[in-house]
Amino acid sequence: MVITAIYVTGCASSRSGQVYSRDHARQVQTVEDGIVESVKEVTIEGTKTPIGTVAGGVVGGVLGSNVGGGSGRKIATVIGALAGAAAGTAAEEGITRKPGLEIIVKKDSGQTIVIVQEADVIFVAGDRVRIIAAPDGTTRVSK
Repeated sequence: MVITAIYVTGCASSRSGQVYSRDHARQVQTVEDGIVESVKEVTIEGTKTPIGTVAGGVVGGVLGSNVGGGSGRKIATVIGALAGAAAGTAAEEGITRKPGLEIIVKKDSGQTIVIVQEADVIFVAGDRVRIIAAPDGTTRVSK
């Protein structure tokens, strides 16, 4: 399960304001200035992919197959696989869950927007910030 946790964590995409995907490198992005009106702590839910479910199911099935003998072993294997799959799904979501910030910004144009991103930079009301938008709609707040 530890190997699965490391693999799942490595596959999770970042929602940080400071991390750019490979696709965003060398791309023209628009920049607008604004002022932070408010900041609220939020939780960015983790990913729920088949990786955690399958890995948990395999581990649970292997553990279940070590219980009993005959038809009891088969039943324990199935129960172990089902329980492991549920645990693997929950573990993946929990491992990839991140603390985030809901940042409300009033742009210099007068428009008010909200952006949620990972809580890796501290923002407070009154901060002058830049809103950086990629062509695909990915937007971040930066100081």
